[in-house]
Amino acid sequence: MQDIISSTNLQYSIIVIAVGNIYNQSMLYFWLTLLIIVNAFWLGLVFLALPGSWLMIITVISFSLWQKGIFSVYTIIAAVVLAVIGEILEFISGARGAKSAGGGKKAVISAVLGAVLGAIVGTIIIPIPLIGTLAGTTIGAGLAVLLVEKTGGVVFKKALKSATGAGVGQLLGIIAKFVIGIIIWLIFTITAFV
Repeated sequence: MQDIISSTNLQYSIIVIAVGNIYNQSMLYFWLTLLIIVNAFWLGLVFLALPGSWLMIITVISFSLWQKGIFSVYTIIAAVVLAVIGEILEFISGARGAKSAGGGKKAVISAVLGAVLGAIVGTIIIPIPLIGTLAGTTIGAGLAVLLVEKTGGVVFKKALKSATGAGVGQLLGIIAKFVIGIIIWLIFTITAFV
């Protein structure tokens, strides 16, 4: 009789452990899926000239502190390196576009600030996902450079050339940063489920 009771208890314990593991595994997949969705939202913020790549990294680090062993330190370091490259590309593109078109130091700084302000205004004025933000960023960088150059006494034609360079450069920089953001998102997504 004792053997039957202990055998039944053992079987019950195995079932409880198995069900508990399935539940834990299912919940882990739920949290990982939620993490991937949140990171996709952060990725979209790149078009607003906001630090979406950095928010993805912070979210993954936070998740890693809670659920150890899913993301390695090397994965996170690779994402940080890619995010730094993306920031450099975005910053240099708008500034270099203004400078290569003949803009001065004030034009370079205004291109960056105009892009951020333009992204916000463009998103509000043209509420079509991505289009309003990209248009706002490009136009904002260009208008800021045009305003700074024109108030600095630069001839309109030369100021317009600098503004166009800033706008096109900013657009290319955001596209490059977004592509790098997609790579970071893919790295985290693949690592989460492999």
